[in-house]
Amino acid sequence: MDEIVKIDLFGEEFRFKPDGQVKDPDKVAQYLKDYIQEAEALFQNKSTGRNQIAILLLAAMNLSKDFYELKQQHSELERNVEDRISSLIAKIDKGIE
Repeated sequence: MDEIVKIDLFGEEFRFKPDGQVKDPDKVAQYLKDYIQEAEALFQNKSTGRNQIAILLLAAMNLSKDFYELKQQHSELERNVEDRISSLIAKIDKGIE
């Protein structure tokens, strides 16, 4: 049976069918809810539709910032590993000669 993920946002339930690549969709949904709750805490009046959009936008911006930083760190790590591998290969090649 296909799993359906439910997420409650501002008192309204949304249902999603995750694709097969998502390992733990409930944790992904909870992660999103955490970002939204963090953004929601910055707003005094949470009931208006305008603030709900601002809250979702702020949560999306925070997620985007974290994702961007993570991608930068990953790229840095990847470059570092490639440099170290190249250095090791050069040392091995020197030793063979």
